Amino acid sequence: MLDVYFSSNKEVISFCEQLFHYNKKIELHWKTSEEWGNHLQIDFNQADNDLVHSIVKSMVDVFVQHRLSTMIQGIVEEFYYYSDLDEIEKIIEITNWIIAGDDAESVQVRDQQDDPMQLLYSLFVSNVKNTTTVHFDSIVNFRLKVFKDHLVHLVGLAIDEFKREEDHQEFVNTLREYIAKKEPSYNIIHILQGNPFSFFKANGKRFTRMELRMQMQKEPLYIVGLDDDELNLAPLVAMAPKKIKIYGDYPSEPKTLTVINVFQERVDFEPYSKFPFPYYLKNN
Repeated sequence: MLDVYFSSNKEVISFCEQLFHYNKKIELHWKTSEEWGNHLQIDFNQADNDLVHSIVKSMVDVFVQHRLSTMIQGIVEEFYYYSDLDEIEKIIEITNWIIAGDDAESVQVRDQQDDPMQLLYSLFVSNVKNTTTVHFDSIVNFRLKVFKDHLVHLVGLAIDEFKREEDHQEFVNTLREYIAKKEPSYNIIHILQGNPFSFFKANGKRFTRMELRMQMQKEPLYIVGLDDDELNLAPLVAMAPKKIKIYGDYPSEPKTLTVINVFQERVDFEPYSKFPFPYYLKNN
């Protein structure tokens, strides 16, 4: 028999829900204790690795759902001295993404060899195996120092990402203000996704690289942070068309998202198959 104690009603409910999700055959009894709060008695065999995994995984889920953001906030305030609630909330959001995200970018940010969730799991395993009594509060408050120390590092990475996002948003706002004051050079520009973009006039004629550079040289783009070698966003800022149509199969591609963020309602994204100058594709 394993005795598990939770002081929080919300946490014990979450634990039971996750436990039954992972293991339908489990048997437990739930009662309340004045001294320790919620008391679960689980029919438990240490040799049953599946059951150990179910219990530990459920505890990790409860920690992530109910305790992790509070722990992150404490680190943001106490170690990095942030006090603005909006900034703290954003850093918590980014830290959670770094910890649990499975997309390529989050994996790269935290380092491919680093798996915070696996570290958390292993710490809970060490506190559940070879014991008959588990106090969830005790584990969280006194047994997760290794994880919390590592979390300080991850929050630092999140703050770096937060600052980069702030810098990028400031850059985007500068470009929006610049474009808003500029007279458009073209009514419409068509773009094919690629690296770099391919630009087309309304009649279907492709801009040559020389034409793009000539457009860019007419404008003091350095004052908005664009250099002469940037051949995706810079030509568009120089031309400031009334309408931009981007064609491709990757609407979340970073260069495309930047153009959409800068030009906003001026941009339409269409699938590659809608590109209106198919003869260019055949001859390319």
